[in-house]
Amino acid sequence: MHRIAPLITSIAFGTAGAAHAAELNAPPYSPYTTRDYATNVYWGDTHVHSSWSPDAGAGGNTRIGPDEAYRFAMGETVIAHNGSPLRLSRPLDFLVVADHSEYMGLYPMLAEGHPGLLATETGRRWADLLRAGRRDRIGQEFAAGLPDGTDMIDSADFARSVWGRVIANAERYDAPGRFTAFIGYEWTSMPAGANLHRIVLFRDGAGATSQVVPFRSIDSADPAALWRYMADYEKRIGGRVLAIPHNSNLSAGRMFELVDFEGKPFTKAYTEARRRWEPIVEATQIKGDSEAAPFLSRADEFADYGTWDESGGMGLGPHEDWMYEFEYVRPALGNGIVVAEKLGVNPFEFGLIGSTDSHTGLATADDADFWGKFSSNEPPGRRLAEPWAKAFLPPPDSPAGRAQTERGIGDDQTTRALVASGFAAVWARQNTREALFDAMRARETYATTGPRMRVRFFGGFRFEDLDAAAPDLAAVGYAKGTPMGGRLDERSEGAVPSFLVSALRDPQGANLDRIQIVKQWVDATGKRRERIFDVVVSGERVIGSDGRCHEPVGDTVNAATATYTNTIGESQLAAVWRDPDFDPAHPAVYYARVLEIPTPRWSTYDTARAGVPPEEGHPTTTQERAYTSPIWYAAGG
Repeated sequence: MHRIAPLITSIAFGTAGAAHAAELNAPPYSPYTTRDYATNVYWGDTHVHSSWSPDAGAGGNTRIGPDEAYRFAMGETVIAHNGSPLRLSRPLDFLVVADHSEYMGLYPMLAEGHPGLLATETGRRWADLLRAGRRDRIGQEFAAGLPDGTDMIDSADFARSVWGRVIANAERYDAPGRFTAFIGYEWTSMPAGANLHRIVLFRDGAGATSQVVPFRSIDSADPAALWRYMADYEKRIGGRVLAIPHNSNLSAGRMFELVDFEGKPFTKAYTEARRRWEPIVEATQIKGDSEAAPFLSRADEFADYGTWDESGGMGLGPHEDWMYEFEYVRPALGNGIVVAEKLGVNPFEFGLIGSTDSHTGLATADDADFWGKFSSNEPPGRRLAEPWAKAFLPPPDSPAGRAQTERGIGDDQTTRALVASGFAAVWARQNTREALFDAMRARETYATTGPRMRVRFFGGFRFEDLDAAAPDLAAVGYAKGTPMGGRLDERSEGAVPSFLVSALRDPQGANLDRIQIVKQWVDATGKRRERIFDVVVSGERVIGSDGRCHEPVGDTVNAATATYTNTIGESQLAAVWRDPDFDPAHPAVYYARVLEIPTPRWSTYDTARAGVPPEEGHPTTTQERAYTSPIWYAAGG
């Protein structure tokens, strides 16, 4: 009996187990238990500079360090230099305090009397200048040495000590599931003034990142050298890292040029490295938008968003027409598929994000609460006509200073030229370093100029018109296609790509004007082409046979009071769109652009709060927007 009972029991459990297995193979009663796609959008800024960035310190930031930057992003109140209490309307989900790797921590460590600094002749002299109130002179000196790779401190102990503190700062604020504090920094390559800067962002914590020190433009100004540093980190340490190019609009035609840093033609190895290490690009920020240039996209009435094209690079030399092609995201996406046709690899297969590049330590991308670029330009006050980087102007009694005085300050150098932008939106399942990093690698991201609109974009060959009205639109998008950042799957003979796109307005922001799809493709001659389609618009307006709605949405802005109303536009827009010009023989790339109705520009809030009339000749309104990561189609499907 004692031997039979266990046998019977075993048989009974085996039968139940088989039945349970059959149930598991059936569609689950609760469909959400098998959902494995990104369900949440997380908002963050991958590009904030604290007082530990030397240019931020030179620019007047003496009190908003990493601690304050993290606390502010998490929704806490901090105190500005003018004594004003500051707080975000809504906390962010993640942040990178991306202080420059060159002279990282300089001003706070000079004030502290860090032994690694005071052990050097330059460090002692700079400490004396700081005590004398000449922080501007220190900034002019280290800035002058950067272009030729001069390290005026040259202390490995100092660099490692500060990096250790940077890591400890991020570890202290990282709270998986609630707030992500990434470990990272900015590599600041600027050959002849061309902005080739990258944010370096690590997936890992202290255990891995403490085994390296930041790579600097002093070590090399060549992006390929940075990629080798990153490859060595992953191979030797076993961690994960990526780089984010930014301010391509100020790169003097170099960020997306079709040769390498030394001017040599692309090789397959070079294009593979670029695609591997730079999966996303910062398309919008305070120093102007880099999505599109009016000069290249003359039929695009929305291309001119905070365009900076007065100078080629960071204020050095005039801007030349040939530079546009290699400075902006849109032509780069098209040129990438041209290169892929020749080499088999697309070097510009990147997703899009936005971030601020704030040097105040404050991630403020909201026009109604824009704190500016440097702490020397804090509101309130009549800051519009002031230089946004006045701490870095040459001394008035120097030859360069006298020349500057004679020719005046250009529009791009005044604070009014700044744009209150932007934020990074990341689709992921969890708010952790690992989940957010992996989503960035997969390019399931989008950029906004500040508003937190919720945008979905899918591409495939099986979408139907009714999919745009599906209660769970994302589930349909993932089931039938690929999300933003992906590639179109195999198509059946004669199938035309279809795209499912939706946008929900920021619940604390403005209604939506329209959703557009921007297409780039390679024609029969191998040249890059582009076309913009309005796929859904608000109100009773009509999209014409040319694929465009030429009737503006309207304007409710009162510039004198810096107010607007949501009496125009829609709170939500969605559509399924099919490419009417699709040719399966030619590769193409598509991304969505979502536009809000007009709202007051940050400078309009400034004048209204000061009780003065808006400036004549300068815009009083803006149309905030979002740019999704693209979806690619390779010829042949």
